[in-house]
Amino acid sequence: MNHLEKEPFEDINVNGARIRLVGTAHVSQASTDFVIEQIEKGSYDCVAVELCASRCQQLIEPEAVENMDLFEIIKKKKVLALAVMLAMSAFQQRIAQKFRIEPGSELKAAIQSAAEKNIPFELIDRDVGVTFGRFFGTVSWWERLQIFGEICAGIVSRDDPSKEEIESLKSGDLLEQVISGLSKTAPQIHNVLISERDRYMALKLSKIACQKKEIIAVVGAGHLSGMIEAFKEPVEDPDRLIRELEKKPESKKWPRLIPLFVLALIFGGFFLGFQRSPALGMAILGEWVLINGGLSALGVIIASGHPLTVLTAFFAAPITSLNPTIGAGMVTGLVEAWIRKPTVADFAQLKQDSVTFSGWRGNRVSRTFLVFILSSFGSAVGTYVAGFRIFGKLFS
Repeated sequence: MNHLEKEPFEDINVNGARIRLVGTAHVSQASTDFVIEQIEKGSYDCVAVELCASRCQQLIEPEAVENMDLFEIIKKKKVLALAVMLAMSAFQQRIAQKFRIEPGSELKAAIQSAAEKNIPFELIDRDVGVTFGRFFGTVSWWERLQIFGEICAGIVSRDDPSKEEIESLKSGDLLEQVISGLSKTAPQIHNVLISERDRYMALKLSKIACQKKEIIAVVGAGHLSGMIEAFKEPVEDPDRLIRELEKKPESKKWPRLIPLFVLALIFGGFFLGFQRSPALGMAILGEWVLINGGLSALGVIIASGHPLTVLTAFFAAPITSLNPTIGAGMVTGLVEAWIRKPTVADFAQLKQDSVTFSGWRGNRVSRTFLVFILSSFGSAVGTYVAGFRIFGKLFS
């Protein structure tokens, strides 16, 4: 692999075209300067960037976030994916604020330089929603809990990033950096976040190379080696492979039966309790409401939700926990968004406020995300804790 002014790149030939793969750090001024220099001095007929359509819009038109429909996001259960993206943005913003670097500036510079030279540009990364869909469809509930902890730690962290940490991004991908502690214990995480995208971007470039002859592709440095290896694999039908990498993996049937099994046990516990005596039945029902509703309400309190949202969590969680089709977070999120309707200013300040935990709690958009996530988490924990308590009473 070549290095010019410390920026890694590789020249490869694909389908008769020459592709210069440039590896960058998404928060490095040196990477931005190098990309601009390469496009200005080169004779490329295509500029490709490691972006999908939604990420490109966020980068080029940051004001587009103001048009988000918060109610639709909650109803379509996209809160967790957006919260992860916001946490990653916070990771970048902390570095940007200290070293005055715009996150993703090298990708933005590549698009702008292409426009100035009237060179077509292509988006080659897989849609971030598809990536997260495949990601959360792959990991276990325990790994999701670990990821949740990693995200929370990243949000509340007050440690200033060092220049060495910035440079370390050259040897990895931002998605992987955010949950780097899991990559060794869960190889499938690395596969979905990095390896699959390496293959996806290589396939997209192979298709572009059938029409363009001089291409520069700007990608995170952590993708270089994987993409180079992907180009070595013979491909007969790239469109079919691309479609396969865009499919959400089929989830195993037995994990979906666990919540139903738990609910059956809880309903059975209610039945047995009232069969033995009304007093025991009422005691069991009271514990179910107190524990499940209490932990869900606690989550809303931690998120700094409205008092009415806290009450909603307390009374809704014990009911929604008995219905697999709806979660406590959907109810509390909608109530919080209705009581404290986000303003244009909240959307405009979303990225800046997400840098600190107090900012997450203060911004009406991110606070709604926290209410959704923490009330759901509290209710989920409450379901199992209350379940054990119920059977402890029945068989003590």
